[in-house]
Amino acid sequence: NLYSVVSKIVSDGKCLDAVTNTFGIRDAHFEADTGFWLNGKNFKIKGVCLHAEGGAFGAAVPLDVWRQRLATLKELGVNAIRTAHNPPAPEFLDLCDRMGFLVMDEFFDCWTVGKQGLDGVKLADYHLYFDQWSHPDERDTIRRDRNHPSVILYSVGNEIHDTPQADKAKHILAGLIEVAHTADPTRPVTMALFRPNASHDYDDGLADMLDVVGQNYREQEILAAHAQKPSRKILGTENTHTRQQWVAVRDHAPYAGEFIWTGVDYLGEARRWPLVGHGSGLLDRTGTPRPVAFERQSWWSDRPMVRLVRRVAPDDAMPTDPGYAADEKYSQVLFADWTPRNTQPHVENVEVYSNCKEVELFLNGVSLGTESLHPDASPRTWKAAYAPGTLKAVARDAAGKVVATDELRTAGAPAKIVLQADNPDVAPGYDNVDRVRATIVDDQGVTVPGASPRVEFSLAGPGKIAAVDNGDNNSHEPFQAAERTAFHGRCVAWVRATAPGGDLTLTATAPGLASGTIVLKTIPAANQP
Repeated sequence: NLYSVVSKIVSDGKCLDAVTNTFGIRDAHFEADTGFWLNGKNFKIKGVCLHAEGGAFGAAVPLDVWRQRLATLKELGVNAIRTAHNPPAPEFLDLCDRMGFLVMDEFFDCWTVGKQGLDGVKLADYHLYFDQWSHPDERDTIRRDRNHPSVILYSVGNEIHDTPQADKAKHILAGLIEVAHTADPTRPVTMALFRPNASHDYDDGLADMLDVVGQNYREQEILAAHAQKPSRKILGTENTHTRQQWVAVRDHAPYAGEFIWTGVDYLGEARRWPLVGHGSGLLDRTGTPRPVAFERQSWWSDRPMVRLVRRVAPDDAMPTDPGYAADEKYSQVLFADWTPRNTQPHVENVEVYSNCKEVELFLNGVSLGTESLHPDASPRTWKAAYAPGTLKAVARDAAGKVVATDELRTAGAPAKIVLQADNPDVAPGYDNVDRVRATIVDDQGVTVPGASPRVEFSLAGPGKIAAVDNGDNNSHEPFQAAERTAFHGRCVAWVRATAPGGDLTLTATAPGLASGTIVLKTIPAANQP
């Protein structure tokens, strides 16, 4: 529950100023032997790291973009956000308060030793100002954020390169911890340790200065550190998508949880041209779940679910320390469709993600067999002789009741554009944008994944097209435009109202396709839900 307190300055019976603060009442803490506790309940932190940028909107992210992204992540079972690697906008924390997320509020990506770019040159980053500004900036941020009940701990560093100099690093860390504990004695302090076995953080005392020991990747190392000293409270501050890392968290009570890299694709850190973004997200830049997101949902969600994908190759081997490999790859090997490029008879590798007891797979109504839930969290797999038609998964609970289904249908030739909006209404204001998804479908309404026409958007009424995107990290098309090439049969336009009252009519056209149209209503900002 959220509450509000109103503070007023009154002189001679007149209110000169007033401010309203939202706050919450809850107990959140970490235990060395059992992990994380919230209001008397012990459960795993199932978190994602998020950069502060919003794809097509850059760093000035409308709140509706965050609202849509967070709602989708919540559907996947995500319950926590790490603000990697800088303090977030206060409005973002307001959303986390209202939507029920836990937050690790992170302050610094470097201390006095700067990081270097891909060309090996030291960046002109915060290390140039750290000595002078770190304490005031940290103090001000904590004072700004400490009323947010979503914030459960503070992180004072990510992969800090000062740590090989133990005495220097411990002196800096002691100062940062003191600032945090003075400004807010109610929350613990952590940091994302980087290669702690190489810099001896577990042996020289640095790790044990932290209220909660956080480490990036290398899950067996942090488990070994806990075994070495069982009084340590441990948390995965940055982890890969791999099943092994999740099982390590799931099967060890002291391991409080993890934050996977990342929740959403982001611009930058693209590693190699012509990529312009980092493709490690559960969601692409448009907020659309990637196929791998449903594997995570099968591990993290409590609601019965089942999803089908095709696997065309093994996953790329992830480096031990993502972000530091010479040529990282995020090749797409999973496809949520039953429309392979090869239409000749062949065998497809089908993966099914589900948290249900049993799943039965059907191809054109013929059963391909039933598989039970795997204790090691691995997906259920079939080798299916491809035939066009319908691939269907039926999930049942322990009593044999059908609780979830999913199906993929073979697509025909592209026929038309279908538009679908997140909301029927949109209000004026920068933060209010409505995402409209344009999908290329055949004459039966099946998405055509190979369709990539250039879709042109036009808007009639009191509004404008705020941005467009397709989630393709290879695309160099502008975001502030009225056209976008479809990627895997889809692209997106965000619409903003410029005045209340009246209808907005968005039309999408492409050569050879029937156009799509959708009507949105503009409403006063005060009436927006």
